[in-house]
Amino acid sequence: MSRFPGRSSYVVIPARLDSKRLPRKLLLKETGKSVLQHTYEAASGATKPLGICVATDHEEIAAEVRFFGGRVLMTDPAASGTDRVAQVARDREDLDIIVNVQGDEPQIAAPSIDRVIQILEDNPQAVMATLATPIRQWARLDDPACVKVVFDHSGRALYFSRSPLPRPGVRDERLLNTNPALFHQHIGVYAYRRDFLIWLAELPRGRLEKIEGLEQLRVLEAGFDILVGVVDQPTRGIDTVEDYRAFVRQMRT
Repeated sequence: MSRFPGRSSYVVIPARLDSKRLPRKLLLKETGKSVLQHTYEAASGATKPLGICVATDHEEIAAEVRFFGGRVLMTDPAASGTDRVAQVARDREDLDIIVNVQGDEPQIAAPSIDRVIQILEDNPQAVMATLATPIRQWARLDDPACVKVVFDHSGRALYFSRSPLPRPGVRDERLLNTNPALFHQHIGVYAYRRDFLIWLAELPRGRLEKIEGLEQLRVLEAGFDILVGVVDQPTRGIDTVEDYRAFVRQMRT
């Protein structure tokens, strides 16, 4: 869809101050660095993107980014992270691929960002890609903070949900250890064609998105494909106090 196919990619981290489950989570810094700084530094290790920035409408977030030496762009108040990323994309006609990395993913692996970009580079007709990692514990499958995804043999996403997906009738431990895995956690990173992202931000929220609270369902409900790449990244975003405590413990070991 872009006029500049395969020309370049760029990472945008949409960041807002408030969050429902864990207020001001991006500014928590019991490790000595804020969650946002951890995410920014992890994403900066990717080799494919031309650069990275944080998109926010709050000066306190902007001040934090400047404090740790990152690049920040102020956006208008927006309803979603996708809207913020699209605002950056509108000003960057030189880009083909825009990568949305969630600010609460401090353990995002740099190679994973390169991987999601590579998916679009390898599939010129694709408009969007994301990542998933195997789930090997029933507790993770049941956790509504862990978003699940199922996809077909071609890697096209069929559905995303906070509910167990797929939901087994009988819980046999062998189901957790199949290869390839049966259950997958969605990782909060997306790659978009620039033109598609700008169009998507103008599309009204769909019924499924409103029910699940997952923006990616807007794409599926509109009839577009999302390609899913599987990576070995058994980490989780920061959604709850428990998530953050587990992250702090891991950083201190």
